[in-house]
Amino acid sequence: MASDEFKTIPSMDDFKDQIEKSLKKIKEGDIIKGTVIGISESEAVLDLGIYAEGIVKIEELSSDPTFSIKRDVALGEEMYCVVVSEDDGMGNILLSKRQADEILSWEKLAEIMEAQTAVHVRIAQAVKGGVITWLYGIRGFIPASQLSIEYVEDLEAWVGKEIEAVVIAVSRKDRRLVLSGKEVELKKANKDRIRRMSKLVRGSVVTGTVEKIVPYGAFVNIGNGLTGLLHISQISEKRIKSPNEVLKEGETVTVQILDISDDKISLSMKAVAETSASEADDSEPAFTYQTGEEATTSLASLLKNIKLD
Repeated sequence: MASDEFKTIPSMDDFKDQIEKSLKKIKEGDIIKGTVIGISESEAVLDLGIYAEGIVKIEELSSDPTFSIKRDVALGEEMYCVVVSEDDGMGNILLSKRQADEILSWEKLAEIMEAQTAVHVRIAQAVKGGVITWLYGIRGFIPASQLSIEYVEDLEAWVGKEIEAVVIAVSRKDRRLVLSGKEVELKKANKDRIRRMSKLVRGSVVTGTVEKIVPYGAFVNIGNGLTGLLHISQISEKRIKSPNEVLKEGETVTVQILDISDDKISLSMKAVAETSASEADDSEPAFTYQTGEEATTSLASLLKNIKLD
């Protein structure tokens, strides 16, 4: 019993820790980090690791008009805040995350632009030419042309959606933040294309559809989202001046995969034709011997008319 009581007695290290916390002073304007230990409809309570807890009123949590304290703040979350008041009259320290975001976010935004780090953002509003979102408490703009790799016609349909985006322009001086969801989609599409290309086999024969004819050849869709170049020199065994002499857009063709390199696929119709011709030649008998109407390869028949001296 006595041993249990001794366990509850604070150690010298505990006393030392408490003394250090009580001596640690802060002043208005300081930026301090805290951990969320309480959330209500009107404020968040932070453990600051010092003599008093910090209070962040809902209006000081974010500048984002779509901000929700229940949705966007979580217990255990760490956040940086500016000290607004050392004492709110009840022994707590008043803080502002919104002001800290304004100070720290521009530097952080520049860093993630440099690293091309993808971030999750929620579309808050549709405006002329694009949409508005908020990142680290800073208002950002995504042009309609940068929302997606697909053409975007109805901007209002994107409001409320959460997308991945990268920062493509940031200026604290001009208070300018521009993001792109399209860039993220392009990177993912390219990575997926490389994966699908890795499954192609050189020399294999596939069917495809002529998508576009150009002076130097034609682009052929061979399926699975992959398109290869059928060079004019690989269209026909005969010399042609224009791909249009042989091909038309929308036509289905059989091609051989000649090469896969530098993210490009080289195709050939000529190789398919040459292979077919070679196989046809190989299938014909080399010799045919006939006596009357009956074919024979007997030794007697071969020597029948040969005279030996």
